Amino acid sequence: MTNDISSHLADTLVELRSRIVTHLSHLYPEVDHDALCDEIIDIMDFEGMCHQPRQFENFWDETDIAVITYADSIVEISAEPDVTSFHSLDDFFFQHLKDLISIVHVLPFYPYSSDDGFAVIDYLQVDKKLGGWPDVRQLTTHFKLMADLVINHCSSQSQWFENFKQNKDPGKDYFVCANPDDDLSRVVRPRTSPLLQKVKTADGDKHVWCTFSHDQVDLNFANPEVLLEFVKIVAFYLRNGIEIFRLDAVAFLWKIIGTDCLNLAQTHEVVRLFRTLVEHAKPDALLITETNIPNQENLSYFGNANEAHIIYNFSLPPLLVNTLLTGDCHYLRTWMMSMPPARNGTTYLNFIASHDGLGLRPAEGLLSDEEIMTLAETLQDFGGHISRRALNHGSDAERPYEINISLYDALQGTTKGGDQYNHERFICAHAIMLALEGIPAFYFNSLVATHNDDEKLKRSGHNRAINRHNWDRELLEQALSNGSEHQRTFEALSELIKIRKANPCFHPNATQFTLHLPGSNNQNQVFAFWRQSIDRQQNVFCVYNISDKIQSVSLSDLNLINTDSWHDLITGEDFDNHKAEIRLKPYGFIWLSNQAWI
Repeated sequence: MTNDISSHLADTLVELRSRIVTHLSHLYPEVDHDALCDEIIDIMDFEGMCHQPRQFENFWDETDIAVITYADSIVEISAEPDVTSFHSLDDFFFQHLKDLISIVHVLPFYPYSSDDGFAVIDYLQVDKKLGGWPDVRQLTTHFKLMADLVINHCSSQSQWFENFKQNKDPGKDYFVCANPDDDLSRVVRPRTSPLLQKVKTADGDKHVWCTFSHDQVDLNFANPEVLLEFVKIVAFYLRNGIEIFRLDAVAFLWKIIGTDCLNLAQTHEVVRLFRTLVEHAKPDALLITETNIPNQENLSYFGNANEAHIIYNFSLPPLLVNTLLTGDCHYLRTWMMSMPPARNGTTYLNFIASHDGLGLRPAEGLLSDEEIMTLAETLQDFGGHISRRALNHGSDAERPYEINISLYDALQGTTKGGDQYNHERFICAHAIMLALEGIPAFYFNSLVATHNDDEKLKRSGHNRAINRHNWDRELLEQALSNGSEHQRTFEALSELIKIRKANPCFHPNATQFTLHLPGSNNQNQVFAFWRQSIDRQQNVFCVYNISDKIQSVSLSDLNLINTDSWHDLITGEDFDNHKAEIRLKPYGFIWLSNQAWI
């Protein structure tokens, strides 16, 4: 038996070496691929353990629910000094969410200099204000942990950048430099600040590339030493219990002067390389690509089921919010019909809110410029702020890039103004997200109906701070038990999560088909789709009134199978008359199933 295991390991290692060398040959044609491969094998300790990947296996099911949070989203002001932010988060989540969620995405928890963690000073340390690696490992005993691999850039205060300025290793060739006279007119980026920053170094003035801010300096992956640094980081994270790697801003990774420097072939090859490494190190470790770009470009990061296991459904938030603000689901439905079903071994991450804001780039080409501006201006009226991007390097032309607002406040009304349906509209939005193909992800502040944090915005001067509220745990516990909108929202969402988890028709890879149902007022005011479990035993029709008017829907339009008994999974109501009319209140919905699993 021992010889069989050794032989299998040797065969797997031979195959792995071949794959790594192939990746490296595409990235670095001039280097010694075998020697570089040996370094990677050694860093990942593949000589000691190397698994056979399972490419088309689904490592998730209908019970998987994610929460996106900062480590200090919950602060215990009166806690003892040795109670860390990570401890408070783990304790609160274990008490309140252990039966609801399986995945926790903790946003960057490393020492940083700006952007709430996304300007990383040291990838191998936990910010002392938050805790230490033992705290991180404790969280992984209760939940699967998703962590950010901030791969495109690091802090200008990092040791690597200090070494760059002093022309020392490691770091002297770790950053992208360009000449101000280079043709950078095609470069696409999500900011209006100058792309290049002049820096004094021991070797004279240099102009470093800064896609996001001058404190976030882009790393030079054309240098294989930078690649090796990140292989070390991945190996370290795996040893500390991290199972899901979020590749932050990866679409911007590789730079070639004269191109748009977005989604380049080398970028995709780097993703494929990291996929190879993590799946041989831990077969159920996952990659998710954070590519906040137009829809078709985003979809490309599935590759041939050999890049990201999971991609963000970035077009969902702006299209769904637009649907609920306009009372018209035409664009959402059209987009849904065009989305390819994810292959086994891949799936979508569905979300409506995040730590950033409502991204508008993924709506480009799906909504007109005029419709995007109407959406932005409506949310401005609800307290939101618009962040803009330059259309190209050196141009003064700008376009809205995202709207910074809490989701609860974003849904306080329609394009006609505020109204009394804030709660109903908010729950409807999440009921749509929960039923869609893919894994649902709740931003923690949305889960508890957090409003705009105007004070934090004012203190920081950064638009995104408006949706990055830090809750005092004592106040949050009170809010979740005193009959407030926070309690009402959390309990309503909790019930929907439990129903989803109990029904296999909501498996992330279960069949999905978009429906066209005539509403009583307008066919675009009823949004509907059908899901079928992988074993084809359970069907569910998800029907939503996305307007502020009562809508009537005839069950005859659903073509229900007469021999089956049909029930609303939410209320438990039976529907024996398959031609009955159902009346949906404003933002009301029904999950009509032929099997009541809960």
